[in-house]
Amino acid sequence: MDFTFSKKEEKFRTELRTWLEENLPEGWLEGKRELPEDVEEYSRVLRQWQNTLYEGGWAAIAWPKEYGGRDASLMEEIIYHQEMVKVKAPPLINYIGIHMVGPTLIDVGTDEQKEKYLKKILTGEEIWCQGYSEPNAGSDLTAIKTSAVKDGDRWLINGQKVWTSYGHVADKCFLLARTSTHPEKKHRGITVFLMNMDQPGVETVPIVQMDGHKDFNEVYMTDAVATDADIVGQLDSGWHVLIALMLHERSGIGAELFTLEQQFNDTVKMAQQYKVNGQSLLMDPQIRQKMASFYARVRGSLLNYYRNLTTTLKNGQPGPESSIDKLVVSELTKELSSFAVEIQGHQGMLWQEDAPVDAKWQSLFLSSFGHTIGGGTSEVQRNTIGERVLGLPKDMGR
Repeated sequence: MDFTFSKKEEKFRTELRTWLEENLPEGWLEGKRELPEDVEEYSRVLRQWQNTLYEGGWAAIAWPKEYGGRDASLMEEIIYHQEMVKVKAPPLINYIGIHMVGPTLIDVGTDEQKEKYLKKILTGEEIWCQGYSEPNAGSDLTAIKTSAVKDGDRWLINGQKVWTSYGHVADKCFLLARTSTHPEKKHRGITVFLMNMDQPGVETVPIVQMDGHKDFNEVYMTDAVATDADIVGQLDSGWHVLIALMLHERSGIGAELFTLEQQFNDTVKMAQQYKVNGQSLLMDPQIRQKMASFYARVRGSLLNYYRNLTTTLKNGQPGPESSIDKLVVSELTKELSSFAVEIQGHQGMLWQEDAPVDAKWQSLFLSSFGHTIGGGTSEVQRNTIGERVLGLPKDMGR
């Protein structure tokens, strides 16, 4: 397998690296990476960062040039993710808009929808969330109960969504609602709406997580309003739109794997710096052995990703093998962060400013459980791998 990049790709890397050095927030490269705790200030800072990316032409490099992108190749996307991870760039607050909603509108949206929404997605003027999961419809989205009923020239939406990432800062929602019932084919009768979050009848309630963060939300809709112009694709055919979006959803898995590699390197540094009885943790043979095991697994996951990437380059679109990458990065992140906390001993129980080393490990460990659920649970990924990659028979109970 050839891991070298072409001259054009290395030129792209140099251009991006130079731009980041000149445009990252002041002090970022020196380690001053604290983001505001206040939700409104947090949102303002990250919206400004996204607008900076937009003005530099780096907000959505894979988008076509006519919509504000760079027509970047898949390899250039990989380089982009690598460089962003290296500098630990600020998070992309409009991740869902950039990587999922925008590309889906480019594929299947109307000209009016593209004109109305795409630029605002790029600039960070409008932040998007996804209205998918419900209390009784998590992995099985065909079980959604949220309804949209036609009322004159508008649609009235009623129901509840849960685990809605960015819902507390979002301006718009890419919403799944049931517009008709087909008992024998539950995937029919679902429609995608572009719903305004800032309207009467939409209530967002943050879910406080174990680490104290409020990234997930419950969203309640009581006669919330949408129009025909807000429908993506055809009425009752939202399942096809959802499939189109999911093809884009897996495009960011490379960034997660590069982040996992960075987290492993940070774990090694922490073990070098953290001392017990005057001796670096990395001198402990049991810890070194565990580190070697993690290195092999992290490196193996990256190589497997590159293999899947090669298949994507040949076929022109990602295959079910991306479920392997999603499963590995979710589960390995949880194991690695648990290990990082464990080797701190009893001091690993301390939190934030009381922690003996960077408290990010405690926060990462607690949040890692959610990563095994978001974007498709580990159980769903295993089913996909078994059925679509290994060719095993389907679960007879489903």
